[in-house]
Amino acid sequence: MTVPQNKDQLLDAINSTFDRLIEDLNSIPAQRAMERTLEGHVKGTRMSLCDLVAYLVGWNELVLKWIDRSAAGQPIDYPDTGFKGNELGQLAQKFYRDYEGIAYGHLLERLCVAKGRIVSFIQNQSNADLYEHPWHDRWTLGRMIQFNTSSPYANARKRLRRWLNNF
Repeated sequence: MTVPQNKDQLLDAINSTFDRLIEDLNSIPAQRAMERTLEGHVKGTRMSLCDLVAYLVGWNELVLKWIDRSAAGQPIDYPDTGFKGNELGQLAQKFYRDYEGIAYGHLLERLCVAKGRIVSFIQNQSNADLYEHPWHDRWTLGRMIQFNTSSPYANARKRLRRWLNNF
């Protein structure tokens, strides 16, 4: 998939990758979602489908946090408070812990809600707001959203498809 360059392409990327991913995720029985048989986000680790969905929920909710902080005139603590850009594996582990114990179906619902809020936010922005000036460092808001929504959705789907082919 090409990198979105405008609002319409961003919405299409998010919606199309999410739709394919959620269809696959919905096809998995809840009892299989706890099996730690997927390659983890940190080399040499294993994760469950619940962990994978927790990771996606974590990033989507983090995007919403950045948007809320920016709207309130507060600085964006990228990627998150207590983490540096080179500590994304540790952040993934934090997401697993944050959503641990939430049933698979509820994680899927939470992911759908967060994705819906992000799409709604994008729909209310102009193309200029999303793509015509840096928002965080050199990155535009649209690019930051894409980095943390459609790209992880596509990556998660690849992991899921590999897993489905092996089991």
